[in-house]
Amino acid sequence: MAATNATTAAAAGQSKFPPFQSEYYPSQLVWLVLTFVLLYVLMARLALPRIGSILAERSKRIADDIAAAQRLKERSDAAYAAYEKALADARAHAQGIANTTRERQAAAAEETNRRLEAELHERLAAAEKSIAATRAAAMGNVGAIAAEGAAAIVERLIGKAPAAHEVAAALAEPGKS
Repeated sequence: MAATNATTAAAAGQSKFPPFQSEYYPSQLVWLVLTFVLLYVLMARLALPRIGSILAERSKRIADDIAAAQRLKERSDAAYAAYEKALADARAHAQGIANTTRERQAAAAEETNRRLEAELHERLAAAEKSIAATRAAAMGNVGAIAAEGAAAIVERLIGKAPAAHEVAAALAEPGKS
């Protein structure tokens, strides 16, 4: 169908599409060169310098941002190191306070123990003295109680109370009868 349209157009006296006609090639080449040179000049003088300056500005801004980020990172690292040091110092200080408090409490407990121990020793000594006095008193009474008991036993057995000096002599010499 396209072939029939071209043949009918040629038969009607119409010419072909001008860009495809060889007699227009030199003028087309001149305009092509002029347009290319004009676009090249526009690109080289106007567009590319603007693009280059934009890229340079972006590169500078990126470099500045990276440098600022590096400075902030260094400050952050320094602040973190200071924080860690302060935390370690605080822990050491707290440990020192805890050790001091523990030592004070241990000393106070030791002092209390010593005081209570001394008080208990005093009470024990007083109790031992009281026991010794009570024992001595009881032992002193044992002889009299034994004499009374022996006299009561002898009186009950023989019906007559023995003399006190006989009971004392009998108790003084237990092996002799």
